Amino acid sequence: MRRNASLFVAISMLSGFGSSAMALVSGIWILDLTGSAGLAALAGLCVYAPVLAGPWLGGLLDRAPRRPLVIAVNLLLAAALLALLAVRGPEQTWVIFAVSCAYGVSYVLIDAGETALLPSALSAAELGVVNGWRSSAQEGMKLVAPLAGAGLYAWQGGHAVAVLSAAMPILVAVLYLAVRLNRTPPERLMRRDRGFRSGLSVLTGQRSLRVPVLLAGVSIAMSGFVTAALYTIVVADLRLPTTFLGVLASAQGAGSVLGGIIVGRLLTRWGPVPVGLAGTALFAVSCLARCLPWWQAMVAGALVAGVGLPWTLVAAVTAVQTHTPSALLGRVAATANTAMFGPLVLAIPLGSAAVHLGGRPPVLAATALCALAATAAARDRWPLSNMTRRRHRCSTANDQHRATSATG
Repeated sequence: MRRNASLFVAISMLSGFGSSAMALVSGIWILDLTGSAGLAALAGLCVYAPVLAGPWLGGLLDRAPRRPLVIAVNLLLAAALLALLAVRGPEQTWVIFAVSCAYGVSYVLIDAGETALLPSALSAAELGVVNGWRSSAQEGMKLVAPLAGAGLYAWQGGHAVAVLSAAMPILVAVLYLAVRLNRTPPERLMRRDRGFRSGLSVLTGQRSLRVPVLLAGVSIAMSGFVTAALYTIVVADLRLPTTFLGVLASAQGAGSVLGGIIVGRLLTRWGPVPVGLAGTALFAVSCLARCLPWWQAMVAGALVAGVGLPWTLVAAVTAVQTHTPSALLGRVAATANTAMFGPLVLAIPLGSAAVHLGGRPPVLAATALCALAATAAARDRWPLSNMTRRRHRCSTANDQHRATSATG
């Protein structure tokens, strides 16, 4: 198991490096070719938009052998990245957009594929710890890869970054071949359970899944909602240079690495729901801190946000892995990704519009919404009366019965 854990952490590092480097360089490349900041920003939207198709794409993982499919997706992604070698001028900008869309589709399939494969490679007790390590590895790459990608772009141009990024999924495919999976007999789905609705019913029908995913979705959506507001607070309210945003990004990245390292132990001790609740509460505190009129509070808030957000995400992913029937794990994982990251497609533009009210009102609204979600989850987690406790135990038993019935 230790071998598999090391392989999955290495896979996360390589994937995180390639995607983080290319995400930054795609926007810079489009900006250099067209001179349009608006077009450059659309590259990021192309990456996130395919997550909305997660419930349908995830069904592929339940109908085909998962490891071969994930390996094939990585190799196809490498081929797509090499297509960027054809970009020579503004008339080939569409190629960069097409590759960004390919990246987005691969994210959905690979993320859901890894979520579905991990329970076959690790024991249930190890899932939370390894998910935390994977989160730390990915966040660590976000501190290194953008600088490396931008430096290579300035030195050798976009083609060199494309070749480097294409090498990452090829290496990932090789590592997947080395993972040792437990052989389990395939589970057959009844006809009524085929399709994305079966994944959605499992996700919404169990409290142990529903609550962590909802908490992660609220926290991640609010992180996108406050982005424009934080820019305004830094530049207009605190009158700091735009380069200070780099300091905040580094502080949040450091917090994410720290949060990923310790979240596994918390999951082992508390379970996904309390950890997701704590992560959402921490993100609410971070938003409140960033409303204070001091730059030191901004840095501290970014650090706390870096700890809280991975807690919500890792808690939700671990809940999906440990409470989903194996036959539905691919589509449930992809549906959960849609629930957690899909709202960003609306939250980011809404936050950009809300910033016209000033920097702090949107951040205070995000604080209130996250606090409300955490409070609702806490009241549901720790009922006040014995009668409520008995009802909760009966509900949990019914959830487990429905999850077992979902596989037919």
